[in-house]
Amino acid sequence: MKILAVDDEKLARDRLHRLLSSFDFELQIAENSTECLQLMEKSSFDIFILDINMPDINGIDLGRKIKQISPNSAIIYQTAYKEHSIEAFNVGAIHYLLKPYTKEDLKNAIDRVSAISKNRDIKFLTKDKDEFYLLKPDDIYYIKSDLYEVIFRTKDNFFYYNKTISQIEIMLKDYEFFRIHRSYLINLNKIKQMNTFEQSKIEFSFIDIKDVIYSSKDGAKNFRNYFKIMEG
Repeated sequence: MKILAVDDEKLARDRLHRLLSSFDFELQIAENSTECLQLMEKSSFDIFILDINMPDINGIDLGRKIKQISPNSAIIYQTAYKEHSIEAFNVGAIHYLLKPYTKEDLKNAIDRVSAISKNRDIKFLTKDKDEFYLLKPDDIYYIKSDLYEVIFRTKDNFFYYNKTISQIEIMLKDYEFFRIHRSYLINLNKIKQMNTFEQSKIEFSFIDIKDVIYSSKDGAKNFRNYFKIMEG
């Protein structure tokens, strides 16, 4: 597995090199976004580990460029600033590490990329009237429980699927889906905005669709704890 790490701070680059050198990966490190793009002209990479606040091209914009050039490559963001997390997932990031993080945190993020790569071909066979559709996880904005079935919400339609939401949650455990309510799983890559609702809940809106859904109190607490964002 080939990894390209990008950070404009020398101490951060040295630490990344030290942490990643203990794993069995082929590693290159770039000092900035421009060097990253130059290296991509010469070689392909499976994983990009990106800082966000960089002087030439910030990590969010760099992530978008990477996805245009190499859409199947995985992106892991690492930053000291928690407010960029939703932007990062909208780019298509697999993980978001807050500095300082541990070697175990980094290894878990890379292991998640490996798991997703192995399950890249997962699809759900659904039916609408007399037509069948194969849905990929990225087609789904959120999943709603409906008794012993679930409803997949895509950009243009709703599809029933004959499994419980807990079964679907297990199937998608290596993807960017989060259980915000006992009745809802949401795709983190599709979130447009989050607002605090009734003090302890979270209201979610989505890119390209007008739907708004709400977390439970426990779902909001788990969401905040997991991402360490939206305190209060």
